[in-house]
Amino acid sequence: MNRINGWIFDVYADEQGLVVWVIDTAGVAHQLRDTVAPSFFVFGSHADLHAVCVMLSAAHLPVRLRRAERHDLFLRRDLTLLEVQVLRPLLFASIFARVRTFRPALTYYNADLSPAQFYYFEKGLFPLAYCEIQTNAAGWINALEVKDSCWDLEYRLPPLRTMSVRLAGQAANPTHEFRGELEIHTEDRVCVLDTSDPRELLRTLNRLLQKYDPDLLISEYGDSFILPQLIQLANRYGMHLPLNRDPKQAPLSRQAYSYASYGRIVYRSASHLLFGRWHIDLHNAFRMGDYWLDGIFELARLTGLNVQKVARTSTGTGISAIEAATAYRRKILIPYYKREAEDFKSAGELILTDKGGLTYRPIVGLHENVAEIDFVSMYPFIMAKFNISPETINCPCCHNSVVPDIGYSICTHQRGLIPESLEPLVAKRIRYKLGAKELAAGPRQEIYRQRSQAIKGLLVTCFGYTGYKNARFGKIEAHEAITAYGRAVLIQAKEIVEDHGFDVLHLLIDSLWIKKRNSHDDEYPPLLAEITEKTGVPIALEGVYDWVAFLPAREHEKIGVPNRYFGVFRNGAIKTRGIELRRGDTAPWIKAVQQQAIDVLSVAHTRKEFFDQVPQVIDLIRERLAELRAQQVDYHDLALTYRLTRDPQAYRHNTLNAVVARQLSQRGVHLHPGESIRYVITDAQARDPHARARPVDLMDASYGYDVEKYAELLLRAMATILQPAGIDQEQIEQKVAQTPTQPWVWQIPLDWFAPVNPCKSAKAD
Repeated sequence: MNRINGWIFDVYADEQGLVVWVIDTAGVAHQLRDTVAPSFFVFGSHADLHAVCVMLSAAHLPVRLRRAERHDLFLRRDLTLLEVQVLRPLLFASIFARVRTFRPALTYYNADLSPAQFYYFEKGLFPLAYCEIQTNAAGWINALEVKDSCWDLEYRLPPLRTMSVRLAGQAANPTHEFRGELEIHTEDRVCVLDTSDPRELLRTLNRLLQKYDPDLLISEYGDSFILPQLIQLANRYGMHLPLNRDPKQAPLSRQAYSYASYGRIVYRSASHLLFGRWHIDLHNAFRMGDYWLDGIFELARLTGLNVQKVARTSTGTGISAIEAATAYRRKILIPYYKREAEDFKSAGELILTDKGGLTYRPIVGLHENVAEIDFVSMYPFIMAKFNISPETINCPCCHNSVVPDIGYSICTHQRGLIPESLEPLVAKRIRYKLGAKELAAGPRQEIYRQRSQAIKGLLVTCFGYTGYKNARFGKIEAHEAITAYGRAVLIQAKEIVEDHGFDVLHLLIDSLWIKKRNSHDDEYPPLLAEITEKTGVPIALEGVYDWVAFLPAREHEKIGVPNRYFGVFRNGAIKTRGIELRRGDTAPWIKAVQQQAIDVLSVAHTRKEFFDQVPQVIDLIRERLAELRAQQVDYHDLALTYRLTRDPQAYRHNTLNAVVARQLSQRGVHLHPGESIRYVITDAQARDPHARARPVDLMDASYGYDVEKYAELLLRAMATILQPAGIDQEQIEQKVAQTPTQPWVWQIPLDWFAPVNPCKSAKAD
């Protein structure tokens, strides 16, 4: 009998059963084995179920057939079903596909869970759980005890060995023709492999993988280019390449695809998943920039999904996995696909119920001493507190009409599936968020922040999934009930704020921006406590701004845009929303200059000091424009990033996107709708469309860039942040054209020091 203390690292099915990889406290990887027999359920007529049994028996498939009782959430009753238990987990998906092909009209449940998920459900496990394991001499698990909880804030992680793989040079997309030497980073060295000799490259990489035996392989464009190329080379020369730690497995490859989501085209790159070792591609990781590895590990522990899958899939997949775990535990059937249709509503009922979140247009301008207060995870908290779930909305047993404004009823006899799934998530995020504020700045605080951000993504998605057409546990009436509660809570908070003598400058879904002349910090705690007590939803102080600027729509200078503002908190932290440096299609150089300008303005503590900083911003713009016109800006920093909405040949007009997409296609690059392209504007007014822009991957310094076009883009970005001072793009150009020695003459806007009388007269959207 062997005893191992370590972390669950990887779980997957193979020919012999189930493989369980464990990393022990010394960092040693152990390949163990265990058993699981996953089941899917079939509902239909007695004759159809009998036919399925006859087919499976005649095929001599490794299954166990039996009658089972399970609860259907939407039918709100127990069903008698056929349970098909698959004795070899590797065959689970193929056996289900065979049954579904045989009888496609039947109703199926629990059919698209992975063997690893079944194993976690049955054993009470989760990825990266710390366990005490006993095995026999052959490596089969005899006993396993979990010494960890996925709800712990403080937990240990395994001592992972990491290797990074990238192409040397700029981090350009190699599928768009960029090429470079293969660069391998380990903990103590950097190796650059010569790609001109494929055999030697493979031999060297093989030695490095065997020597360092990394647990985690981090790549840049590994999914779309590096790993496919390495695998192709290894096959061509008949050489072994130990990308997998399990030598019996080949990397799992999944094809790239495009799909439509909420009115836009999304492209998902190909992926290459490893067995016994993780592979994460920095350019194919969902929201990686928000929370990095600590957030990914947190999501894996909470969702029960493999780390490699969590890194590549949306938070919607994660929240669906959490709901599936709750359903499995409660013996609730997990639909193979959504079957619940929206309840019938008249046109008048639709207008009443389908309003969404409440937003007041902000009062345009620059405001001093403004407090931002935010409800903590408002929608998820409402779902948990008020028991909002598909099966609890308008249930047949309760007729209480408790939902504000729209009068839906909510069940008081049973706890909903979604509230039960959400409650611990909400509690954990609040603990992380409050904990991060209490910790001193440093690595621990950053870990808390990343984990909190990761959970926030799950919670936001959970609300959205109640109204998502394909969500298995979605129901539009639940979505409508959540937003109805949210509107009522926000209005109640607004009234309390005004009762305390504050003006409301802006309302946005779950946040309020408030101010009062000569207010003091000791006024906020009792205000927040009263809002929390009366609404039943916790609210917190995000911070107090020295100043915040709410920006107008480009088409109308008097109409505020709800999520377009920037400001500086008293602690010096800068917050920006909706401006150029937050947009993915803004050139990095323009983002950097706009950030520099905001940094200059952030020195100000009052509106007058803001105005006093404007000349320095103009000087900054003048310097950067001179740099631009002297061709001293690296073209990589001028690259614009845009998403293709269709195939390159489907574009009818010579837009810059179309021109660049065709250039890449002519070089043999196969582009997909939803895929991003990066290019530099070389001559926006050129008669030849192909001379107007060039893909950054095909650029070099000899091509140059369109100075006047980039100057225009820069001035537009600068006008955004100087607009609160009453300065538009034309005026910036005039001031920049003046010599620095000319006296600064400025006309202060007439309403600069005018009192604000905000949301009482503002209109709600």
